Amino acid sequence: MNKQLLCILITILSIHSYSQISFEKGYFIDNSNKKTECLIKNYDWKNNPTQFEYKLSENSEEKNVTIRTVKEFGIDNTSKYIRQTVNIDKSSDITSDLSDVRNPIFNEEELFLKVIIEGKANLYSYEDGNLKRYFYNTSNTIIEQLIYKRYKTSDNTIGTYYRFRQQLLVDLKCDAISTNYIEKVDYKKSDLINIFKKYNECNGTEFQNFEQNDNKVLFNLSIRPGINISSFSTNNPSGASSRNLDFKNEIGFRFGLEAEFIMPFNKNKWALTIEPTYQYFNAEKTNINDDLISVNYESIEIPIGIRHYFFLNDTSKLFINGSFAMDFSFNSEIKYTEFNSLDFKSGSRYGFGIGYKYNDLYSLELRYLTGNDVLSNYRSWESNYDTVSVIFGYTLF
Repeated sequence: MNKQLLCILITILSIHSYSQISFEKGYFIDNSNKKTECLIKNYDWKNNPTQFEYKLSENSEEKNVTIRTVKEFGIDNTSKYIRQTVNIDKSSDITSDLSDVRNPIFNEEELFLKVIIEGKANLYSYEDGNLKRYFYNTSNTIIEQLIYKRYKTSDNTIGTYYRFRQQLLVDLKCDAISTNYIEKVDYKKSDLINIFKKYNECNGTEFQNFEQNDNKVLFNLSIRPGINISSFSTNNPSGASSRNLDFKNEIGFRFGLEAEFIMPFNKNKWALTIEPTYQYFNAEKTNINDDLISVNYESIEIPIGIRHYFFLNDTSKLFINGSFAMDFSFNSEIKYTEFNSLDFKSGSRYGFGIGYKYNDLYSLELRYLTGNDVLSNYRSWESNYDTVSVIFGYTLF
């Protein structure tokens, strides 16, 4: 297996290929309230930015500005951010790190808040890694955080403080928004968007939803047949050397069905994948004693991975991916004519791939799967089974 070649290819791709992140028409307003029409580099930020790059025209110099000098910026019909000094609670929502204090612990910070709904009542978001917070205001109130907090109680259980529902009930009074409706609202973007839309519609107010097309996870289902080029070796240090095997570059076939979930941020460059795959390996040899040794290996392998795309143009893109694969073997054994058969054990391994996709329909991937000791259930035996796969893909939908 030419592992070095695959590593070199992935390194070159990582260094020299760039995502289709382009400058798009937008504006920003500085501290003196001067509005500048410009082109802003749209990263489709997952985490709220603290700076951005812009150009005054396609051929002009690229410049960088920060939250210190800009109070608002936006990309036409796509996104808008406003600078605000707010009280924010950054208590962890990870179960093992929950606070034992019920009330929020506020710190004053200057942030770019992302505008989600803009109207008579406005909804904003702030995200930083695992931290997600939502803010709001109406024409009569200042911007403040919608409060939701999980915490550890005195009897070591998990409690939840739903203060945001009371905030909504008080500030979003409308015939279409009942107490029962608010009690069913969860602290998540889709629920909050719906209630702010309902309030603005109820008041006959025009509003803009900046997240109208940006909050959906895209799903692709693809068939993925391919060729496996596999190497398989065994070693029994305490046994006869004639029982050891060393097969190199044996050809086999694989067939997979891949589900791909494309994440709704960063210009759809990230995806999660799961690909149940049937594969087999068959080989035989005659040892120095003219005894026939045969290997029959069949398995269902389930790689679960993460993929990153590099857009070349509107129809072509490159990708790299890494995965953890669980391998479930069946009808798999090594047969010796003068020795007991050895059964294979299910295991796991890692995969690293590089590929090309055209028109969101056709794909070609080169993937390396690390070695797997399929005889680990035998104390005196060692084995290694690794594979390079050439995978052809066709996206059904």
